[in-house]
Amino acid sequence: MNETLDWLLTTVQSVDPVLRTALAGVAILLETSILIGLIMPGDTVVLVASTGVSSPVEWAALVVTVIAGALAGESIGFALGRFLGHRIRPSRLGRRIGERNWVRAENYLARRGGPAVFISRFLPVLHSLVPLTVGMSAMSYRRFIAWTAPACVIWSLAYVTLGAVTAGGYRELSDKLHGAGYVFVGIIVLFIVLVILGKKVLEKREARHMNDESGRP
Repeated sequence: MNETLDWLLTTVQSVDPVLRTALAGVAILLETSILIGLIMPGDTVVLVASTGVSSPVEWAALVVTVIAGALAGESIGFALGRFLGHRIRPSRLGRRIGERNWVRAENYLARRGGPAVFISRFLPVLHSLVPLTVGMSAMSYRRFIAWTAPACVIWSLAYVTLGAVTAGGYRELSDKLHGAGYVFVGIIVLFIVLVILGKKVLEKREARHMNDESGRP
């Protein structure tokens, strides 16, 4: 296990830090701007890139770049919704997304307003659709960015810090602890499981609220 992880982490770390950081930023930008996140989650790219961090400077650079990429992507998504949303939704891409998901995003935004923008950053599917949906709504860009910015900061800090700290801890223990690889994998798996469970809880809560409201006279 240790040998395999050593090779994987060394491979990631061997990539030029500037290129590695840029790729993570671009992945996050594409995730919410042109709906790439519906196919390949940008958080996976960020988590992998963060395992290559080897200094506080690289950590700070990656955090700032990921935050900037997330904000840029959501801003582009907002602009696409505002100017092209009426064309995107009935397009082939819009149909592939599914009318159910479009309606879900609209209802979610109509019910919660600004907090929906914040929470959607942590929900699957919605975090890619909400910027477009907000752009098609009456919400101003200033209000949109005021809600999405703190969510992007929290999300970026969590993912980059986890990957960097866990990989750094593994490197320190790998020569001393034979099972260090299992500890590393266990922490990553636990984090992913907690993220999935958290998303499921939020989804169920939102679905329950939606059903309660739809049943009101």
